[in-house]
Amino acid sequence: MKVIEGKIVVLGAQGVGKTSLVVRYIGKMFSHHISPTIGASFFTCKINLDNTRIKLQVWDTAGQERFRAMAPMYYRNANAALLVFDITQVHSFEAVRMWVKELQKNVPEPMVMCLVGNKTDLASERRVSRDEAQQFAQTMGAAYFESSALQDYGIEEIFLSTAMEFINLSKQGGHTLKVYDSETPATAPPTEEVMGNVSLESVALGEPAKGMCC
Repeated sequence: MKVIEGKIVVLGAQGVGKTSLVVRYIGKMFSHHISPTIGASFFTCKINLDNTRIKLQVWDTAGQERFRAMAPMYYRNANAALLVFDITQVHSFEAVRMWVKELQKNVPEPMVMCLVGNKTDLASERRVSRDEAQQFAQTMGAAYFESSALQDYGIEEIFLSTAMEFINLSKQGGHTLKVYDSETPATAPPTEEVMGNVSLESVALGEPAKGMCC
């Protein structure tokens, strides 16, 4: 079985639900009481697609302005970026434009980009239309998804799409993905699956702060 390892960085303004989105997918849970991320949190998971196992290294970055200077440390060598905004907060959508410029300026390698409009459970308070977001995604060559961590809506598609794009990216030149053959063949499930050995590690100011198994 071929194995592809890729790094995903999750970027966006404070409070858009970046951590809730990642924890919902990897930990299969949701909490109304997740503390703001300090520095970044690191998650890993594996997805089997056809005869390929994709190992995702997910870096969930802090949205607070005081941690912005640390962001390059986390998105350096990233193979994909999830740019998350809150559909009820126009300023969070506008902040994505800044992150796109940052990535274009600092990441020369090919990168998979996904724009994510989160909190669709608050659709009655929507301030950013789907059409506007889709048009912006097209201008930067990104896929657009809408999601709700609360309702567990749309999140699996985001990570599955990214994993599939890693397979496509691995066939091109100039990427920094790790691609190799597994020494122990495994039987791939009929559909995508988050495999075992899921781990979560919080990193504060570049140093391990705590770890737990979920």
